[in-house]
Amino acid sequence: MALWGNNDNLGNAGTITFDYTTLVVTGTGTTFGVTGGGHTEAQVGDVIHFGHRDASDGGISTYFGSAVIVGVASTSQLTIGSTSGLTNSFTSIAATTYTISQCPISFTQDPAYSERNTNSDTFVYGISTTGSQTASGTAFESGVGWVGITTYNDQHGTLRVKKEILVAMSGIQTGNRPAFPGQK
Repeated sequence: MALWGNNDNLGNAGTITFDYTTLVVTGTGTTFGVTGGGHTEAQVGDVIHFGHRDASDGGISTYFGSAVIVGVASTSQLTIGSTSGLTNSFTSIAATTYTISQCPISFTQDPAYSERNTNSDTFVYGISTTGSQTASGTAFESGVGWVGITTYNDQHGTLRVKKEILVAMSGIQTGNRPAFPGQK
């Protein structure tokens, strides 16, 4: 299990349901653990994002947070290691969207990146060369790699953007969801 990889937004067909007490994610129409043709589906060590942050699915999904996958039992069932990166206002998550990423797994344990942090909007993005070029000259301008981005409004209502390159690397494959720049 690597600490990070170079793929953002791996296979995410179907919907998922999650039980906070058992830490089991059950999918409908999912392909967890399928191998062959490269690393394209959820595997042990990947990060699962519950819901979509950008509401590009017509606003039908809420973003609940992220967790590290510690077991894959079948194409429709996996287990996460902890709920510390998830919002704690639910006992289960039902029929929601999801994405799979090889982002740095350490961010799921960092309170600054947790959905429990309500002071700002923070997320780790896989930023490719194209994404970096698209953001050039904007408040979201950044280098390539795994980048933590925090947005908030200061006391004057001005948008502030903080960026921290967590892993500088080229070759990140994105299908970014949420899109960068222009996230939630």
